Amino acid sequence: MLTTEKPAANGTANARKNGRAANGFAHLENWVFDLDNTLYPAACNLFAQVDVKIGQFVADLLKIGLDEAVKIQKEYFRTYGTSLRGLMLHHQVDPDAFLDFVHEIDVTLIPPCPALDQALARLPGRKIIFTNGSHKHAENVINRLGISKQFEAIFDIKAADFVPKPDPFVYEMMVRRHWIDPKRSIMVEDLPKNLLPAHDMGMTTVLVRTEEEWAQAGADGDHVHHVTDDLVAWLEAAGKAAR
Repeated sequence: MLTTEKPAANGTANARKNGRAANGFAHLENWVFDLDNTLYPAACNLFAQVDVKIGQFVADLLKIGLDEAVKIQKEYFRTYGTSLRGLMLHHQVDPDAFLDFVHEIDVTLIPPCPALDQALARLPGRKIIFTNGSHKHAENVINRLGISKQFEAIFDIKAADFVPKPDPFVYEMMVRRHWIDPKRSIMVEDLPKNLLPAHDMGMTTVLVRTEEEWAQAGADGDHVHHVTDDLVAWLEAAGKAAR
């Protein structure tokens, strides 16, 4: 289903917008995409593998049981935005070692997506990935999807000095690094909270809705301009509206 209206509790508002894309995209020069659960379906459950690896890393680092490690992992995630940030602040963890370990996963769970490649190719302007993951992880994912040639750059957690979204400072770093005019840009994300700084900078925002209820807090906020649960269909329609 394709929608450009915020989710309604009874779903009727979404149904009214089914199949429609927003007009007024001709001004866009930059398309900024989150990676995980955005460019590929959340149903692939890739993060489940990462989650297990993080727990293992914390258990080995602190020499504690896995259950206790998971509690610490989740506490750091809730407090700092990523478990890595908490580990760096409290345990002086080498971030590169952490990222190499936790992103050593099986990405073949993601099916290649020629339709996404074609939809991205039709979008005018530059395409950039903006992720709390590593550059290597992003490359592995987009290579698997078959869309790597569509992206000009990847702004990863290392480029952000390991400060995760949604810290507004990171968005400022990203737009400066890549000479992006926020008012001529659009950001696509699966987490509503990560769209708020983009909105505040003047970006158009798109929420890719998932089945995870915890990930949808704030989806009805004014900072969410468009919503879809079918990224390919939405991009196909948006590409036509942008020309």
